Amino acid sequence: MRTIPLPWTAVYGLARTLVALATLGTVLLSSTDTLFRPVSGIEESVGCGGVSGIGVFCLVPEDRLTAARLLCVAVLLVVASGWRPRWTALPHAWVTFSVWGNVAISDGGDQIATILALLLSLTALGDPRRFHWDRLPADRGETPASRAVALGCLSALVVVRVQMSLLYFQACVAKLPHAEWADGTVMWYWATHPAFGAPGLLQPLVDPVIRNPLGVAALTWLPLAIELGLAVALLLPQRWRWRLLAAGVLFHFAIGLMMGLWSFSFAMWAGLVVLCCPLGAHLTLRRPATGTDAEGEVDVEAEVGADGASRHRSAVEPAAPAEPGEAAAPAAPAGSPGAPAPAVRSGG
Repeated sequence: MRTIPLPWTAVYGLARTLVALATLGTVLLSSTDTLFRPVSGIEESVGCGGVSGIGVFCLVPEDRLTAARLLCVAVLLVVASGWRPRWTALPHAWVTFSVWGNVAISDGGDQIATILALLLSLTALGDPRRFHWDRLPADRGETPASRAVALGCLSALVVVRVQMSLLYFQACVAKLPHAEWADGTVMWYWATHPAFGAPGLLQPLVDPVIRNPLGVAALTWLPLAIELGLAVALLLPQRWRWRLLAAGVLFHFAIGLMMGLWSFSFAMWAGLVVLCCPLGAHLTLRRPATGTDAEGEVDVEAEVGADGASRHRSAVEPAAPAEPGEAAAPAAPAGSPGAPAPAVRSGG
């Protein structure tokens, strides 16, 4: 009997896709001259000092940087599609590291994407699926070697969770000594900053909020509460992790929308997925059994819950068909002894 959840699910696949999109936006939407140029204190257009010298852009002549950038775009598109995660694991980690180490001005989003791509590549190396959206075959045989591989790949996801918890804890605690965060005014400075302030279309909505003492205080302290909640998410029941996941997604969407830091937001979304979703969970499209609602909804179906013990499904599974020549047993009425209990959608 399996005692640990298998790590190769569509949830982990979604995290890989989000990390790839974080880096893809940088290399696809930025020109070669923008990414590779001398900056203050550095005369070289490509940063190749130290370990960064193994980056893709340090291994090609300067007149081939555009070709190398387009090659990285192709690799990231394949990774984002989910095709052959085992084959694309190391190229993904190498390209992401190269963007962080070789471009002229990298940011925190590139660094986070590099760490996540490296850790997720350790899980992807053991992924036997054609696409990281697929389910593993139900009759997949298990051997001591395959269980050891699954445990090692699952451990990489656990490290991602711990990394994200520490990241959010540090992000919250590092702000507390600053007077502007403590008195609730810092978002006024950021919102009116010429580079990171709200874009023109949002200013009519943002300005009345930041010019109101209660509004600017809420915008300042709410991120601290979200970051602290995400820092301790692993200690909370699963139902609270879902709520924190929603809060974190909206929080980083607001950062991307107001400050334009979309690569950072996509990388953080990837980490949030691993942090808040149960290990071994699957993303499924669930349709209600009754005909009252024609719309399906995205649901998370976990084979093994966060505590490693419970198994829950989003719908009642059909009974196994009778053997040839054997009459099917009649269904027992609900509530009678031996009748299967109706499936309950678990919030925790």
